[in-house]
Amino acid sequence: MFALAASITKAAGWRRRLIALSCGAVGALAMAPFNFFAAMAVPMTVAVWLIDGSTALPEKKPVTPLSTSSGREWRVWRKLPLAARRAFWAGWWWGFGYFLAGLWWLGAAFLADNDQYVFAMPLGVIGLPAAMAIYPALGFMLARLIWTQGPSRIFAFAAALTFTEWLRGRLFTGFPWNAFGMALGGNLAGAQLASVIGLYGLTIVTIVLFSAPATLAAQPFSRRPLAPTGAALVALAAVFGFGAWRLAQAPQNSVAGVALRIMQPNLAEDDKFRPQYRDEILNHYLKLSALAADADSLNVTVVIWPESAFPFILSRDPEAMAEIGAALPLGSILVTGAARAEEDPRTIAAGLGLPISKLANPVFFNAIQVIGSGGVLIDSYDKAHLVPFGEYLPFESLLTHIGLHHFVHIPGGFEPGPGRKTLNVPGLPPVAPLICYEAIFPGEVLPQEPGAPRPGLLLNVTNDGWFGLTAGPYQHFAQARLRAVEEGLPLIRAANTGVSAIVDPYGRVKEQLPLGVEGLLKGSLPAAIPAPVFARHPFLTPLLCWIAVLAIAVAVFSRKRV
Repeated sequence: MFALAASITKAAGWRRRLIALSCGAVGALAMAPFNFFAAMAVPMTVAVWLIDGSTALPEKKPVTPLSTSSGREWRVWRKLPLAARRAFWAGWWWGFGYFLAGLWWLGAAFLADNDQYVFAMPLGVIGLPAAMAIYPALGFMLARLIWTQGPSRIFAFAAALTFTEWLRGRLFTGFPWNAFGMALGGNLAGAQLASVIGLYGLTIVTIVLFSAPATLAAQPFSRRPLAPTGAALVALAAVFGFGAWRLAQAPQNSVAGVALRIMQPNLAEDDKFRPQYRDEILNHYLKLSALAADADSLNVTVVIWPESAFPFILSRDPEAMAEIGAALPLGSILVTGAARAEEDPRTIAAGLGLPISKLANPVFFNAIQVIGSGGVLIDSYDKAHLVPFGEYLPFESLLTHIGLHHFVHIPGGFEPGPGRKTLNVPGLPPVAPLICYEAIFPGEVLPQEPGAPRPGLLLNVTNDGWFGLTAGPYQHFAQARLRAVEEGLPLIRAANTGVSAIVDPYGRVKEQLPLGVEGLLKGSLPAAIPAPVFARHPFLTPLLCWIAVLAIAVAVFSRKRV
């Protein structure tokens, strides 16, 4: 182990970059659908050695910073210690490998619609991982600034990398996809700790425990070289022991009088999903939902269809609303994803009041709509956290000039809704609606309305058909499932294609339809449990964990510097 660490710390040039790239990529094996959590030990251990070796490289020439201008950015960059700059670039290659291996499936979205986006595929497959790699690069650099010799350096690494992971989930609308804590969060027993410390707390634990093997490479004369790794193994066993205990104590209760039916149509994002196929698509949904085809249809209370289910504006199509209303059994409710349109506020302000068909620039929303018997629209929720490039185009006036536009076939893209709200679905407890990747943000999935009651379930509708039969939909589902554990709420998930599921508040999958399958899911609604610690204090508990590891790192650094 000492020889291996020495070879990595002394590596230079492209050899150092390739080590960082390849070892970072191994971390993707800890994510869904593989969920081989032990694989995270490879990138975390090597990361410590790469930071160790940031001072072992001979000085050759100035490292090119992110900005090569002669302005203030260059001067600030050059004032940083050489070790910190070298750690930055090691972290960038490491992060690029991790995100490239974990997000390669984004390329499927560029091929989904007649290959019209294929020219932009490098922006998603390579450009996004390259941009995301800046965050671990900053983490490596910050860690190096408080780096010390000895086992305590893994706390500096954990504090710095968790901080930049939090930034990744917040800046520029946020993208906390495949946070390192999902190595534990993707495992049912390991995920239970999220009920106390959430995803970012799991990230801290993951980094500390899986980077501990780096201390095995201590000098042969070091005392107790096995102690840190041994302690990490004991702590890891405690994490899984807590999870096993919590699951063993978990009840199996359901909400009385609720019979769910979730439709997964498995439609491709191609020319068949166009307004001219309106009747064919609607009839397919009604037939697949079996609203009048089987004897137990009269017992159905809530039917759920996935995100953006229609290639037309459902609420502006009275015939479609009437057909759906007539098919619903008396007393049952349909909850469906659907695009929604309304008059442009500027038109309303002008007092024109034109119908939507006459407006030059109607405003569109990605919505969840609740429809009752007879085709009555009961309630609606507009998605508040839109997907950049998918549902809207940042810097639209600039990017459209080079041929880029958003994926959705909506003029101007979607507008964000006013914020998360409680959705009123008769027959269900208060619903926390989540459209697509709104479900990946820890601590941000409940209604924001003042005085809103605690919801009784999380309802996630999504369209993962853009990503085909790849790892993406599995990763999406794993992250949505972790929200159920964090909040102590059941998760009801309807996807265009995989993974549709009914999940209880402990993350146990009660019913599921796999990826790439057309089908109908039937089941009851698991009962919510009292709000766990993280649900009551969603920012406090991970913050306390972070302060603890940072305090250890700073305390040691103040006594002993490299």
